Amino acid sequence: MTIASRHTPLRGLRTFCIAAEHESFRDAAERLFVTASAVSHQIKNLEDNLGKRLFERGNSGLTLTEAGHALYNDVRPLILQLDDVTSRHQDRKSRSTLSISVQPFFASELFVPRLPEFRKRHPDIDIMIDTSDESAEKHPVNADVSIRVFKSPPDNLAAVRLFDLRLVPAATPKFRDKLRVEDRKVLSDFPIIIHQTRPKAWQQWQRSAGFELPKNNTSLRLDSMIAVARAAERGLGAALVPAKLSDSWFRSGSLVPLFPDELVTSDAYYFVCRHENSSDENVLALQHWALQIFGDPD
Repeated sequence: MTIASRHTPLRGLRTFCIAAEHESFRDAAERLFVTASAVSHQIKNLEDNLGKRLFERGNSGLTLTEAGHALYNDVRPLILQLDDVTSRHQDRKSRSTLSISVQPFFASELFVPRLPEFRKRHPDIDIMIDTSDESAEKHPVNADVSIRVFKSPPDNLAAVRLFDLRLVPAATPKFRDKLRVEDRKVLSDFPIIIHQTRPKAWQQWQRSAGFELPKNNTSLRLDSMIAVARAAERGLGAALVPAKLSDSWFRSGSLVPLFPDELVTSDAYYFVCRHENSSDENVLALQHWALQIFGDPD
């Protein structure tokens, strides 16, 4: 019979809780900035210490055993309470870091240009921005906060809606000047640029706006919104660009709206974090600022 040690390492319990939440040693390792093997080793030591199997390991991933569920329900509130106690006793003058995941076009056109305002209000918060992932519907495990596109508030995360994603047709002034329209039917050449994540956006815009584009128009498909906007700027065609994110392009005159009709998508930008981070004072400071600067008026 295995006899559990009286002294179970706190680090192992914390690692167990994170692995339980993600049901993955790899994702837990990303969150903890260690290797997956280190997480697996800590969990194995904890199981040996307690004399209980906490996870069922299978080809489809990890699942908690009955004993694992019971331990998680008992330990997780204690971990949160301990984090809260530690936070209250920290030196408030010390610097802290917020890791933020944002999509590249939002970062370059809206977030980073306004970031000096937040830094001026909160000079003691260091910001780390990750723009490596163009995909939507995702909150990276190593991010404290995400500001990204979601179709609806993501499950199991704290989410605050910022603004709707609206797309507007845009092109160069030269393209606009050559445009011929009659009875909401485009008669001139109308090459289109397509964002690969929204392959049917132009058809949706035509239906919502009541316009008819040429049937034989050429198309160019690109995999990022920055590339889409740059292609339109180079005169390669018309693009559907996010209205709120494209203001600097319109003010500079490098792109101009072709029609006032916007495609209101079912998606929106959300401020997202894990529930346990939602009351963190730095997260709340960023959320308040983001709502003030980017949020749609009620």
